Amino acid sequence: MTIVCEIAFVVPAKTAASATATGLQRSFATLPGLAWLDLYAPAAEASYDPYVQEGSAPAHLAMLAFASPEALAQAASAPAFVAGLSRLSAASCTAMLCVPHPVVGESTAAPLLARFSYVVRYHRPADDEAAFVRHYLHGHPPLLGRLPGVRNVMNYIPLPWHHAEGPPAADYMLGNEVVFANAAAFAAAMASPVRHELRTHYRALPRFTGRNTHFAMDRTRLVG
Repeated sequence: MTIVCEIAFVVPAKTAASATATGLQRSFATLPGLAWLDLYAPAAEASYDPYVQEGSAPAHLAMLAFASPEALAQAASAPAFVAGLSRLSAASCTAMLCVPHPVVGESTAAPLLARFSYVVRYHRPADDEAAFVRHYLHGHPPLLGRLPGVRNVMNYIPLPWHHAEGPPAADYMLGNEVVFANAAAFAAAMASPVRHELRTHYRALPRFTGRNTHFAMDRTRLVG
């Protein structure tokens, strides 16, 4: 089991990722139980999805990983965690269960090493949220795992946890992330027939009226 805490920051788009990385390391690197810490920034290379064009990605996201909800709760109680949320102007702090899905040709999920991530989030509301999540997890990850060149597929299931002294949790119903070696590999996957199959499955999902965001981001491992 991997529990992640996704933190979105209110920072000017011009703020360098290196400056944010320094702030994250100072704030969170010594938290008890931290398995790894990743920084996400808008992809440096241009990317294209034939079905969605979101515009600019969030300036920065941080993903802190823990082995259990209890480990996250312990880390979140540390003064350094609270101070970091304030110092880095966190806009949201969301706990999620990270569920990897193996890609075609692999029996288990590969280590998360490639750096180009397509970060997708489904926002509330839905007519029947449980039905939406169930149908999505049953049919979408196997298709994502067939994308040419895909290295990793992760699903994110929000948990009912909120930091009492921090910002609100994001209004996610579900999230996913597909990882590629670079923007060229991502472009090839988006031009493949599997991308069209994914859109067909998306259109068959139970009705929801929330936002559905897709952002191309570069991921950097800071700790772990």
